[in-house]
Amino acid sequence: MDLKQAGSSLDALISSFNTRIVELQELVIARNMYPTTSIPDLSAVDSTLKTMETQIQAIRDRLQEERSAIPKAKRLMEQSRRQQRKLQHMLIHMPSGMLESVSHSDHNTSSLVPEVVECDVAYEASKQKEDPVAMPKKKGRGSAPRWYISAEELDSLSSYMRGRLTFEKVNIAINEVATYADANAHLISCPKKKLAEDTWEKALELRDIAMAEAVKGKHFFLETDIKGPGLKLDNTGKAILTVLRHLGRVQESRVGHHRVLTLPKPH
Repeated sequence: MDLKQAGSSLDALISSFNTRIVELQELVIARNMYPTTSIPDLSAVDSTLKTMETQIQAIRDRLQEERSAIPKAKRLMEQSRRQQRKLQHMLIHMPSGMLESVSHSDHNTSSLVPEVVECDVAYEASKQKEDPVAMPKKKGRGSAPRWYISAEELDSLSSYMRGRLTFEKVNIAINEVATYADANAHLISCPKKKLAEDTWEKALELRDIAMAEAVKGKHFFLETDIKGPGLKLDNTGKAILTVLRHLGRVQESRVGHHRVLTLPKPH
């Protein structure tokens, strides 16, 4: 309940309280003005007074509840304002272009591996047909980490390494590589019967890579997964990868003929 609602409730209770007081006064006046005729009605007056006392006590209790709720409402409003200020601060300082990149991350995951979406939808539909009772989902590793860099981190690098890169471009690339890693994780966990033959072969290959010692238990993507739009295998993209390796955002290893890049968790 907000302060405006609490105020309205208090006004209504005070109005009811005043009405009961007026009724009590009228009864007392009537008793004094007509003492002989009021004697038969004393039991009725007594009953009315008891009812009014009960109602007045209920009003007092409600008023106390409302008074106790007001500080809580004030604290809740202050917490809401602080949260709003935090969100505004985050939006103001988020690199330009990142909002669009984040808002389309799910779409990008689907476009990178279209079979993933088909797999999820078909698999869930088949499970519902087999068992109408909703089964709890297995707990996974969660989404790939998005460990963004700060402008200070980028400025700390030598000028020849950062070149013309901005921390906005680098952070957009970080979001994009996390999307690649999420797509691979989905593909690895997808059942065989829900994948096309060529996609299944890729899933098997990814599963073998995931079991490598340098990759096990980590989110990863392959160099061949890099297709843009924020990160491409051009000179700028290679410079971004160099910066990400230097700042510890990605770790590179070779598994077979693949160049594999893992995403460590922030520390």
